[in-house]
Amino acid sequence: MPSAEPSAADALTNFSARTRLLIVAPHPDDETIANGLLIQQVRAAGGEVGIVLLTDGDNNPWPQRWVERRLYIGAGERRRWGARRRAELLQAMQRLGVPATALQQLHWPDLGVTSRLLSTHRAAVAALTTTITTFRPDIVVAPALGDRHPDHGSAHVLARLALTQMPSAPALLTYMVHGPQSGAPTLRLEGSSAEQAAKRFALSAHHSQLVLSGGRVQRLSGRAEQFSVVPRPDGGLPWRPPAVLHPWLRLSLVDAAGAHTWRWHEAPLQRSDAGGYQLSSRHGEPVASPRFARLSLAVPSPWIFDHWGWCEV
Repeated sequence: MPSAEPSAADALTNFSARTRLLIVAPHPDDETIANGLLIQQVRAAGGEVGIVLLTDGDNNPWPQRWVERRLYIGAGERRRWGARRRAELLQAMQRLGVPATALQQLHWPDLGVTSRLLSTHRAAVAALTTTITTFRPDIVVAPALGDRHPDHGSAHVLARLALTQMPSAPALLTYMVHGPQSGAPTLRLEGSSAEQAAKRFALSAHHSQLVLSGGRVQRLSGRAEQFSVVPRPDGGLPWRPPAVLHPWLRLSLVDAAGAHTWRWHEAPLQRSDAGGYQLSSRHGEPVASPRFARLSLAVPSPWIFDHWGWCEV
């Protein structure tokens, strides 16, 4: 009796020579920290791995000041640092068995993925759609929506919108770097001792990220790699920001049609029966693509991570 065709779940967890995996990496080192074991297992099965790098990781001033013994970081210095980080990424890829030709680069500004999504929405989605289509993956892995680094959460939104542009979209799994790994993952990789050693060796190529934050980066990389399918949205907005912050809050709404941002008191919101907030009926109607909301504070801060971030509505 002939064997049954593999199910979609099997394709996500059992790799073969037909597997084509594309990793969406906001910065150099995300490919190793969150995906180093996954890359090795796909390659060991004979599959192909591609990486699309959204930014060069160039806006990284404190490690650059330490390594280069300088205080001033201008545009030229950032370009040089970005080139250094791209070289580190290529070395890490080589150590994981991935050729340099597997890398596609968008060269977006580091810490600028959110502004790229909100200000040049159509062009940003089209650029990522093109990279996915070029590689022809059957599995895409991208950052989780709840990742607190703004480039990561916005990378998730872009990946979701890009996949809606494809007539036959590949499966999507998400990974978490900056935030707790919660829930039951679809795929969890502990790795053999040899795979773990190879991952550590690849991570060591990212020397610029280890000089000041080596302990933190190694802890993140040392966790089991967990990949999840996208959960169903809850519907309402999860935030109840204090009234004292309302004058400085901004609400953004993004879907396939475009991106909009409002001041909190001008946003299309209404109170829910439970006392929270939800989009008003005009903006809460079903749409043909996923829809995402982001709450942010329009106040300069040295803290780069999102407090509220994104949710799907």
